[in-house]
Amino acid sequence: MATGCNWNGDTENTGATTLYTDDYQQTVEVPVSPTRIVSTSPAVTEIIYALGAEKLLVGRTDFCVYPPEAESIESIGGISNLNVEKIVSLKPDLVISGSMIPRKGSLQLEKMGVPIVCVIEKQNFEGLYENISKIGQLVGREQAADSLNRQLRKQAAEVAEEMRLKNQQAEPKSVYYVVGFGPSGNFTAGGNSFINEIISIAGGRNVAADITGWSYSLEALMQADPDYIMIRREDSATFCTTPPYNRLTAIKKNHIIAIESGTIDLQVPRNIDAIRFISQQLSR
Repeated sequence: MATGCNWNGDTENTGATTLYTDDYQQTVEVPVSPTRIVSTSPAVTEIIYALGAEKLLVGRTDFCVYPPEAESIESIGGISNLNVEKIVSLKPDLVISGSMIPRKGSLQLEKMGVPIVCVIEKQNFEGLYENISKIGQLVGREQAADSLNRQLRKQAAEVAEEMRLKNQQAEPKSVYYVVGFGPSGNFTAGGNSFINEIISIAGGRNVAADITGWSYSLEALMQADPDYIMIRREDSATFCTTPPYNRLTAIKKNHIIAIESGTIDLQVPRNIDAIRFISQQLSR
């Protein structure tokens, strides 16, 4: 899987189209100025709105619910089981997908003559800016993307500097992000994830920074006994009352960072909100 998704060095203009090489290294002929876009990724949808290009959207998934106005866009259904017929009925001149779209669905759309490109979430935080730039190129909002990236970089740097000044003499607080828990296993964001970098920029130390992937043992969690537990808001109450998690020091001290999942699970501009919120909670 490639991490780059840039305009092809041998870009070939054919009327109102150009060749684009996406994150799966598929070269696709795309419109230079698309007018009907279907997004099959919540992150893509959110970025399109952030770039002020929402009027180009004619379709989105059931999971594309931010900003709330996105729900007024016609839905094409789920993500993992693309409704190809529904997408085609919307007559898009471009489909932008994300990491969760199965190759089978992409191939079906390609066979029907619908250009589809993939912009995947990256493992590093810098990938946020990269994806904003890529989507800006695809939807004809390059200047808006550059402006948004400058703004986000400035905000992230300001939060990081605030935390650096506050913690000059102190060790960063240890943080464990609960992605999944219970009988089916314990899951968190490892060191090779952009979430790990979000925690670090916010002034924390991810206790799972030494692992790759998402699986984490219960024994390791109990032994690490982190200073703070970060968890999706909707899961917070259950986690805090479930043994043996309720024996963690962070639970006993009410050091819980209950976070809006969309601000951290997706690689979107709201990641800056997550950084700011986490940094505030770590300063309690």
